Amino acid sequence: MIHYIVIKMKCPYCGSENIKTLETRDSPNNVIRRRKECLNCGRRFTTYEYIETVELMVKKKDGRIERFDLNKIVRGLQKACEKRPITMEQINDLAEHVRYDLMMKGKDEVSSKEIGDLVMKYLKNLDRIAYIRFASVYKEFKEPEDFQRAIQEVRR
Repeated sequence: MIHYIVIKMKCPYCGSENIKTLETRDSPNNVIRRRKECLNCGRRFTTYEYIETVELMVKKKDGRIERFDLNKIVRGLQKACEKRPITMEQINDLAEHVRYDLMMKGKDEVSSKEIGDLVMKYLKNLDRIAYIRFASVYKEFKEPEDFQRAIQEVRR
């Protein structure tokens, strides 16, 4: 016997469960992207659906181990991309590419360095200013010369 659990999606803006799906499409890396609209407040939002096969763990610089959290990547990207011509869809897609690459490694544990390096790889192709902003935090820039090196790297 198969049991199904039905979980109602709630609008992230008003909390209503009265939501309709406007569009469903496959995104890269076996992710289903659904564009939704709240029938209560009229706002639209996007959800991403994927199969999580392994709980990925992240080893931090200080040796701590914590659960992989895609939202941390998205938040970091949002800060780096602030006031840049980058959409939330592009930020979410970039984060999904990073998650997919990590899962394809087939490991249960990855380092925070591996994650940061992947984010930087994709961000460099998306927006060079956002890349430098992200690099300044990720690589803990201390001197103006650190920015100069990052700019030279982007120009190559």
